[in-house]
Amino acid sequence: MRVVIAPDCYGDSLTAVEAAESIAAGWRQARPSDELTLAPQSDGGPGFVGVLAGRLGDVRHTRVSGPLAGYVDAEWVYDGRTLTAYIECAQACGLALLGGPPTADTAVAAHSRGVGQLVDAALAAGATRIVVGLGGSSCTDGGRGLIEALGGLAQAKEKLAAVELVAATDVEHPLLGPMGAARIFGPQKGADPATVEVLEQRMTAWAAELDALAGDTVSPLPGAGAAGGLGAALLALGGRRESGAAVIAEFTGLADDIAAADVIVTGEGRFDDQSLHGKVVSALAGGAVARGIPVLVLAGQVTLAPAVLDEAGIAAAHAIADFAGSVQVAIDDAANQLTGLARRTAAELGAASTRE
Repeated sequence: MRVVIAPDCYGDSLTAVEAAESIAAGWRQARPSDELTLAPQSDGGPGFVGVLAGRLGDVRHTRVSGPLAGYVDAEWVYDGRTLTAYIECAQACGLALLGGPPTADTAVAAHSRGVGQLVDAALAAGATRIVVGLGGSSCTDGGRGLIEALGGLAQAKEKLAAVELVAATDVEHPLLGPMGAARIFGPQKGADPATVEVLEQRMTAWAAELDALAGDTVSPLPGAGAAGGLGAALLALGGRRESGAAVIAEFTGLADDIAAADVIVTGEGRFDDQSLHGKVVSALAGGAVARGIPVLVLAGQVTLAPAVLDEAGIAAAHAIADFAGSVQVAIDDAANQLTGLARRTAAELGAASTRE
């Protein structure tokens, strides 16, 4: 049987590459004769650059501002053949760079200046196309830090006037309102209800400046709320939104892998409603359903009902937390627990095939 193993990252526990290797290790233990294709994926969030690094151009390292007061060493990828730079915002302002759990204070203070510095580095390298992977950020600044790092509104617009700018995002949320960056994602970044309102008010004022820059209203656009509003800043600078999962799928040859597969195994840290809107799992399921290929999800946690899974074209979804006995064990021992869950899933698949 031909099995395509195409997971996203599992939060801060496993990169997509590590997750694919863990799943493959467990699968081989139960079904050593299967033909495995490892195709780690990303939706634009953490791991975006890591997945591309082995396939495209040079990996560059640039020291930039972190999300708070310090500096971080950020990786990005440059494809000299197409003059394209691939940047991951989480490399500069990711939640994992806070140095501890997010709080209301960090939710207000975190910024995106380092992302702007990465864009500047890409321009200095000669990039005429810049793809910015959005997701996993600790900031909710609407991309103000990015624009300030590029010299301000007018100068940023001028610098990027001749550049094809792409916001590779895993979410469709607008910048403001009940489904916007502050109210939906602020709590994940440490914001309590009062802080969420502070962030919303701050971005409402900033949105007016972005609209003036763009000569149009960008805040309601799908993806404007991605990565704490970084999406809105990129759109205001003349960028366009593309699916992060689609960007990665193109360069990993995922369509060909799916066409040749008998089974697809994917996963992520938390498999919930958001997973079915622009993220890796939904992209895989969409490509597989038409061909009648079963999709198995091995996630850190699973919160979707069986009826929802069936409607989305997911054959089965299993949680590492359930296999491990607790969420904490699933996080602390992620690689081993995912290997064990993959081994059990493969064995159950083999038993079902035997009964049939």
